[in-house]
Amino acid sequence: MTASATPTLSASQLKVSIEDLKARHGAAPWSERLVINDRYIITVICQPPGHQNDWHYHLVDECWSIYEGELSWTLEGQPEPIHVTAGDWIIAPANTFHFIQVHGDRPSIRIAISYAGEHHRHERENKPPAPAGARLN
Repeated sequence: MTASATPTLSASQLKVSIEDLKARHGAAPWSERLVINDRYIITVICQPPGHQNDWHYHLVDECWSIYEGELSWTLEGQPEPIHVTAGDWIIAPANTFHFIQVHGDRPSIRIAISYAGEHHRHERENKPPAPAGARLN
């Protein structure tokens, strides 16, 4: 799943709906970058049930708004995964390893807000063990 390189929203297109994105892309998985500037990136991410990402962290906070579906975030230092559904917001604090899983029987859609130029980091001193099922890269 690769996000679009050119942002959807710009001076020539000021509005888009999640429902329009769903109609354009069809079935999961897909993602689309709505805004890209020198400070932040906003990406809509649609993933199928059972999808999970890799065990990683960022140097700055990353947050998401859940549009639909059920997901969980396993966050370094937290005793249990944090479960979220439509209408919830969640943050992965800077330097905190995290692992995202899609649950239930339908796709999830979340809107990610991340710092421009920041990427998934997989190694650091005192790296915590990855949760069961997490990809390591």
